[in-house]
Amino acid sequence: MSVLVVGVSHRSAPVSVLEALALDAEGAAKLALQVSEHDHVNETVVLATCNRIEVYADVERFHGSIEATTRLLADRAGRQVEELLPHLYVHYDDGAVSHLFHVAAGLDSMALGEAQVLGQCRDALRAGQETGTVGATLNLLFQQALRVGKRVHAETDVDRTAPSMVSAALAQASVHIGDLAGRRAVVVGAGSMAAIAVATTARAGADVVVVNRSLDRAAHLAAGYAATARPFSELADAVSAADLVISCTGATGTVVSAHDVSRARRSASRPLVVVDLALPHDVDPAVADLSGVHLINLASLAESIGAAEAESVLVHDAPVDGSASALSQVRRIVADELAAFGAARRSASVTPTLVALRSMATAVVEAELERLRHRLPHLDAKSVDEVSHAIRRVAEKLLHQPTVRVKELAKEPGTLSYATALAELFALDPDAVDAVTTPLTDEGGLR
Repeated sequence: MSVLVVGVSHRSAPVSVLEALALDAEGAAKLALQVSEHDHVNETVVLATCNRIEVYADVERFHGSIEATTRLLADRAGRQVEELLPHLYVHYDDGAVSHLFHVAAGLDSMALGEAQVLGQCRDALRAGQETGTVGATLNLLFQQALRVGKRVHAETDVDRTAPSMVSAALAQASVHIGDLAGRRAVVVGAGSMAAIAVATTARAGADVVVVNRSLDRAAHLAAGYAATARPFSELADAVSAADLVISCTGATGTVVSAHDVSRARRSASRPLVVVDLALPHDVDPAVADLSGVHLINLASLAESIGAAEAESVLVHDAPVDGSASALSQVRRIVADELAAFGAARRSASVTPTLVALRSMATAVVEAELERLRHRLPHLDAKSVDEVSHAIRRVAEKLLHQPTVRVKELAKEPGTLSYATALAELFALDPDAVDAVTTPLTDEGGLR
C-alpha cells in the first residue's frame, strides 16, 4: 500500500483558493475518476468539505501521481499550477495514513475536535465505492480511519468540549445580538451543516425557521426541533423578521443577495447577523456593507479560531475553551491507532516473502526426497516415510525461528526492509513473492 495525499485546506490556503477549488458531490466524483485514470494511480478517494479538498490515491509512482493530481486541481481552480503549488500539501505512505487519521479524529479541523468531518469521510468513501474508484487499499484505510474517529467520539468528551463551526459562529454573533433565547433564526439549507445549525440554535432557545429549495427536506429537518419550514420563495419574508441568518446550502451561486437583504430590512432597525458557512459562499459579500448587518463567513471564522488557538498555545498550551484534556485523549488514541496500524502493515509486508520462502523450502525438500528414491530404490515405504518426516522436520525447525523473529522485527518502525533482506539472502523469485497476497483484515491484523 503506497498512499498519496494531495490537498488544500484552511491551514494552507485562503478562502479564495478554497472557493476556486470547491466541489459538490458530483464534482468530487468526477475528480476522483479523472485522477484514477492516470497510469500510475490504482485507487482514488476525494474528500471535499467546506474547508478542505483532498485527493487520496493508491499509487505506483510518487512524482508522476503528484504532477497529474496537481494539474487536475489547478484546472479545477482555473489557475496555473505555479499559482496553486504554494497552497498544496503532500503526504505519502505513513504520513498519508497519519494525516487521514488526524482528519477523521477532528484534529485537523478548523474547530478542533468537531465531529462533522467523520461523516464527510464516510460519504467520501461511499462515493468512491459507488463510482468504482475505491479498491481494497483505500477501503481498508478509510474504514480504519472511520473506526479511529468513532473511537475518539465514544471514548472522549471532545464532542461536548470542542467547538463546532456553528458554535464558533454563534459565539461571534452573540457580540452583536446577545443571547439567542427568544431570537428569530433562519437556517438556509437542509444538509448536515444545516442540521447542526438548526440543532444548535434550537437548543439555545431561538425560534428557528428552515428555508430550503426542497420544502419536504426543510420540513423533515424542522420537525425534529419544533422549527418551522418555509419554501425558498419565502426567504425574503423570513429574513425580514430574523435576528440571525445562517446559510449553508452547498449551492454553486449566491443564495442570499445584498439586494434581497436590503429590501427585507427596509423597516427594520434591529441588528441582523448573517452567517455564511458555505463553500463556495452562499452570501453576497456586499451584505456586510448594509447598515445594521454583520457578516460572519469562513474567512472571519478562520481568523478568529486561529487567534483563539494561538492565544491558548501562548497562555495555556491548550484550547481556551477548556478542552485540553479531551484533545489530549484524542491525540493519544490517534497515536495508538497509528502505531497498531503501522505494525500490522509492516507485518503484512513480510508475509508474502515468508510464504515464498516456505514454498521454496518445500520444493527443495521434495526434490531431495525424489532424488533419494531414485538412488535408493530398495528402501521400503516405512523407511521412506521416516526419512521424509525427518527431512521435513529439519526444514521446519530451521525456518521456524527466523520466521517468528522476522515477523516480530517487521512490526517495529525503521528503514530496514526485512522482506527485501530475506528475498536477497535466499535468492527468492520476485514473481513468486508478488504472487502471494495477504491483505490486512478490517481489524488491522492478518487474515
